[in-house]
Amino acid sequence: MSLHLGLDTSNYTTSVALFNSETYEAFGKRQLLEVKEGTKGLRQSEALFFHIQNLPILFRDLFSEKTECPVSIGVSVRPRDEAGSYMPCFLAGKSVAECLGSFSNLPVFESTHQVGHILAALYSIEKLSLIYGRFIALHVSGGTTDVLFVEPDEEKIIAIRNIGTSLDLNAGQCIDRVGLMLGLNFPAGPELEKLALKSDKDYKVKIPPKAPNCSLSGLENLCVAMAQKGESPQDTAKFCLDYISKTLESMISSAIKNHGNLPLLLTGGVMANSIIRKRLSDKFECIFGKPEMSSDNAVGLAVFAALKHGYKP
Repeated sequence: MSLHLGLDTSNYTTSVALFNSETYEAFGKRQLLEVKEGTKGLRQSEALFFHIQNLPILFRDLFSEKTECPVSIGVSVRPRDEAGSYMPCFLAGKSVAECLGSFSNLPVFESTHQVGHILAALYSIEKLSLIYGRFIALHVSGGTTDVLFVEPDEEKIIAIRNIGTSLDLNAGQCIDRVGLMLGLNFPAGPELEKLALKSDKDYKVKIPPKAPNCSLSGLENLCVAMAQKGESPQDTAKFCLDYISKTLESMISSAIKNHGNLPLLLTGGVMANSIIRKRLSDKFECIFGKPEMSSDNAVGLAVFAALKHGYKP
């Protein structure tokens, strides 16, 4: 028996997945949470409600062609592995995982949304062996803009220490806010990227000197000012992504200076952006998770369950 189940109920996506530790295959189902047009996101009560609606449908689809039962369950129960990290939306996945574990007498292994992102990225490029050494990870999404020092841990599989973070807004938040200002739908990442690719500008932006941390609160105002001055939507979108790229460059440079030239993994929904990926890969020797594994998904939690259950990559 080699099938392992993962659940992730983030503030943006309901996700379930299976990982076969014998064949190295993973397959999952996920559903973006519905956000009303013109709004900037969801309240936690709304996210929790949507997860409760989505989970039975996703489970039905996930197991429609699978007769083998999983032998373990991995679930994200909080955003990060640090004191005070809590979001009610993760209670949906935690509750379902505990019910399934009790009913089927399966071990339930709890982890974090951030660990799930890192393991999903490593799985997607067949580099799970990196968990046996130290590396630097950049996790950039709507909820995080973090540079992380990662090292092996017998209990947690990987131990994560934050060595740089946003002091205000996260990169994904800025992208969504600028996108909404330009009339795009939430979440705005894919549409803002398409818009920016139509621009021929290459902005040499200046950012506040905050390394190893960053500050992105001024970016939205700068983009609003550009739009008010008559700058085209595509140029405004390009400036937004160039600004974020420059910010991430600064954070990575600081991490390398302070912690050495370790392997560098980039993950999170923002890392699916082709403009940011190219900018960073031109400057650093980066390891990117595949774009389809960079946004929120449960594959990393299924892999986590397998590792806790004894799987050795």
